[in-house]
Amino acid sequence: MKYTEKYKVRWHDTDAMRKVRPSELLVYMQETANRQFESVGRDLDAERDTKKVAFILSRISLDFYAPLHAYEEIEVDTFTCESRGFSFERGFLIRRGEETVAKGASVWALVNIENGSLLRAESYDVEFENEPKAVTETPLRIRIPKHEEFELVGKRKITYSDIDYNMHMNNTKYPNMLCDFMELDDTEKIAGMSLSYLHEAALGDEIDIYRVKTDDGYFFKTMNKDGKVLLEALVVCK
Repeated sequence: MKYTEKYKVRWHDTDAMRKVRPSELLVYMQETANRQFESVGRDLDAERDTKKVAFILSRISLDFYAPLHAYEEIEVDTFTCESRGFSFERGFLIRRGEETVAKGASVWALVNIENGSLLRAESYDVEFENEPKAVTETPLRIRIPKHEEFELVGKRKITYSDIDYNMHMNNTKYPNMLCDFMELDDTEKIAGMSLSYLHEAALGDEIDIYRVKTDDGYFFKTMNKDGKVLLEALVVCK
């Protein structure tokens, strides 16, 4: 069952080219998912406090078809898809009238925050009727090229403005962070993103940002001081 919310785009969600930033598009999607739970009396923060479980984003792929601008009115659809094992699948669609502006496919894990164990999809009723599997042109699973030479392009400390209630960098912050390490002209050409969240970046961590520039965009990976890969990402530019 699709769930839809209407929004008017905020001016402060736009960038130097007056278009909505990638992270803010992701916020609209995930805010709508949270509201779907709230619409049936399921407060995700309350479930975290009482049931000690939290949804953590594992992977997401995004297609961007057209820019959004300040004060435009949009509708955002979200829906659950058939899920198995430890993967909870969810899709997204952002529309401006009859025009599709962006699409997303995502995979989430449900984590017991007390011991770090994962809960199976079969053991957790999300209450929503599933829709067909969400599919994007940008691949949900990416393969970082082994032959490419990654360049260290900067460091990033995780601070107050990054973290959420789980005390690590919220997944919606990552797209804009990657744009910080792209050529400004290329940020205007972003047609897709795929992000694989492998490990958390916690408050106070300083992470290294590695990049490979290709003819079609960028590959990124981030690492902590112990050499653990936290994020792998693809940014498609057209």
